[in-house]
Amino acid sequence: MSTTSKLAAGAAFPEMSIERLGGGRIDMGGKGRWQAIVVYRGRHCPLCKKYLGVLDGLKEEFDDAGIELAAISGDPEEKARADVAEHGWRFPVGYGLSIGQMRRLGLYISDPRSPQETDRPFPEPGLFVVNEDGLLQIVDISNAPFSRPDMQGVLGGIRFIREKGYPIRGTAG
Repeated sequence: MSTTSKLAAGAAFPEMSIERLGGGRIDMGGKGRWQAIVVYRGRHCPLCKKYLGVLDGLKEEFDDAGIELAAISGDPEEKARADVAEHGWRFPVGYGLSIGQMRRLGLYISDPRSPQETDRPFPEPGLFVVNEDGLLQIVDISNAPFSRPDMQGVLGGIRFIREKGYPIRGTAG
């Protein structure tokens, strides 16, 4: 059993980038913008498809709020491409998240239950909201596919944070 340290609220989000479906890269972290990065388990996960479908329905609201939205997984390009072709997600999709990157993000990592599920270790769900200072404003990671934050609520929370100057929570001792 491997231990992974979790990212602390208020810490600098680790700058990294991964391949972006359709070309280029998704750059995560850094200053000067708000980002909402959703980590999904991969093509094998039906709950991910449903969750990302809801997220896709909120894309314009995230855009209007000035929040860059992206979904990333450890899947190879062909699986990510098949998902986007099947579901029509309009936000950037990153693929090929490495085990090292998963650990750096403090994600829980699972092995497949069988070759029919998938062919590689994969990350369990995570959400990282990075503020304009490059700091982790909101972090939500799960060790199972059944626990995920309500993205409409998260979007409302980000709006509140920005309008009211609400501080990063969870940073006390």
